[in-house]
Amino acid sequence: MPTRIAIIGGDAAGMSAASRARRQDPTSEITVFEQAGVASYGACGMPYHLDGRIPDPTTLIVRTPAEFAQANIDLQLHSRVVEINTASQYVDVQSTCEKSARPTKHHFDKLLIATGAEAVQPRIAGCDRQNVFLFKTFADMLRIEKYLQKSIVRNVTIVGAGYLGIELAEVLTLRGLQTRLLDLAGTVMSKSLDHDISQLVLQELNSHGVLSILGESLLALNGPSNLVREVVTSHGQWETDLVVIVMGVRPASDLAKRADLALDKFGAIQVNSRQETTQANIWAAGDCTSAMHRISGTPTWIPLGPQANKQGRIAGANMVGQSLEFPGILGTAFVKAFDLHIGRTGLNEAEASAAGLEFTSKTITASDRAPYYPGGGPTTIRLIAEKSTGKLIGGQVIGRAGVPGRTNVIATAMHSHMTVSDLSELDLGYAPPFAPVWDPLIVAANQF
Repeated sequence: MPTRIAIIGGDAAGMSAASRARRQDPTSEITVFEQAGVASYGACGMPYHLDGRIPDPTTLIVRTPAEFAQANIDLQLHSRVVEINTASQYVDVQSTCEKSARPTKHHFDKLLIATGAEAVQPRIAGCDRQNVFLFKTFADMLRIEKYLQKSIVRNVTIVGAGYLGIELAEVLTLRGLQTRLLDLAGTVMSKSLDHDISQLVLQELNSHGVLSILGESLLALNGPSNLVREVVTSHGQWETDLVVIVMGVRPASDLAKRADLALDKFGAIQVNSRQETTQANIWAAGDCTSAMHRISGTPTWIPLGPQANKQGRIAGANMVGQSLEFPGILGTAFVKAFDLHIGRTGLNEAEASAAGLEFTSKTITASDRAPYYPGGGPTTIRLIAEKSTGKLIGGQVIGRAGVPGRTNVIATAMHSHMTVSDLSELDLGYAPPFAPVWDPLIVAANQF
């Protein structure tokens, strides 16, 4: 009998696992249950549909159900798994199109949970009004776009100043809306960047007309009938035509919890390096799980697409008999705020302190290309290293050109356990249109 593999969740981790398992084992029966109407799409590109840079939202879909069917992967959309029976090894599946439909049983030999993360919502009245939206799924994006097309919207309030809040502030401003950015923290990207580095992002937002309301908590969403017309915070209130809530996400692990799978301190499904859960024949991968941080050596929860895809590939291979391990993460990520590019990897200063590491950091600002070559601009780099060994443990890069490449160099250096002295000796390329003779990375490393 062929092995029956069931996968809950059709996004990055789930579909990567299905594809890897199929390549390794052409005989297994692979069924993927996805509660939404689309799967395998580029969620990180969704903000750019709202300002027209990606005019056709279907181009965000990486692979269609028909393409998965050609690969002999049974992708069942509009199918929500409502219960996992670990003893008898079956899942109860309910249609999301027919609310009254009775769940059907689907038996499995091996199961992957790839339920991802779910959006955090404030517990205040008004969140269910017509002009209040989450921005997490493909359907969320379509709902917001439809509302913008059919309604008169002059100003928008974005609740949350993390990666997604920054991106939405850019695209909605470029769409011609007056944009306010609200966050309880005293700065933007407070969990990712050190405070003084984040101020460079804040300056860029302000220079493009984004009104940043920081250090204030959201208290109420008021308005007549079914619309919000006023946002109330701990320090004031203002009119709004649209509210988008991007306060962050949390692991979607309730299904696993009800099945008595162990969760960790983040509320994520507990897995080992092979993506195995605490129940036999059940794996988990993606944003519903945590991972080992390669610098601190402790579990961390950082929901990012590359991590989810890699964990999915590991799980898919192991479900069909291989023995692969996920090596951990550095949390490398990029975000764009108008003309400013931001990269970060490893630990920031707050995270290094929380990990109990003694460290030193250096920050420089240098030209991103030869100073005599037109079009250059400043790049700011912060490097963080262990005090005793000089081992590189983190970096932040902000500028208008070359930021992803320089951030990836730092990530590669940390992957190879390099010191800042090693970094200073790298043979990095030079040409006036791309970099100065002394690359800003080398300048930063030479400060130690």
